[in-house]
Amino acid sequence: MSSDFEAYEQDFGTLTAEVTNKIGRIPKLSGEEKTQLVLNVDKQLEEVRELLEQMDLEVREIPIQSRAMYNSRLKSYKQEVEKLEKDFKRSRIAYSDEVRNELLGDDASSSENQLIKLREERAHLLDNTEKLERSSRRLEAGYQIAVETVLCDRFTHLSWGGLHSQFRRKRRQVTAMASAPYLCNMTTVNLTSLDM
Repeated sequence: MSSDFEAYEQDFGTLTAEVTNKIGRIPKLSGEEKTQLVLNVDKQLEEVRELLEQMDLEVREIPIQSRAMYNSRLKSYKQEVEKLEKDFKRSRIAYSDEVRNELLGDDASSSENQLIKLREERAHLLDNTEKLERSSRRLEAGYQIAVETVLCDRFTHLSWGGLHSQFRRKRRQVTAMASAPYLCNMTTVNLTSLDM
């Protein structure tokens, strides 16, 4: 099993090296060539995520005494993928020097200031987008908990309602038996203990 994990690790290393190389090339490209490279990197990142899932499944199959070491390695790989995904997002909106000069003009000092400001704004937007995504996931989890709570409450209400009707039926049966002692061997029944 650990040999499968190590094979996945080798594939992971190869794929992430390719992705890192391509992410570095994306800002230097434009047009259709950039679009194709972005699609290719996106596809490779999906393959990397699938590899992580396979590695996670392999770790679950490893004996408990060896599992901690593999879990820590898997955790570091997941962090590496998160960093790659952030770099990928940034690279898609980054511009090459040629495109930047074309957009901002040739004035070096003002274009540098504008470029710094643009980068800060982009970084701020990316951070806000990530925060929004995390908040959305938390809201979805909270909504799921609320739905489960409502379902549990309804089930509990139905269960108690059914028990209450069973108690009433039993009480009527005992009352009927007490009023007709010749039908059973009971001579006295304490009906006050059955009040609900």
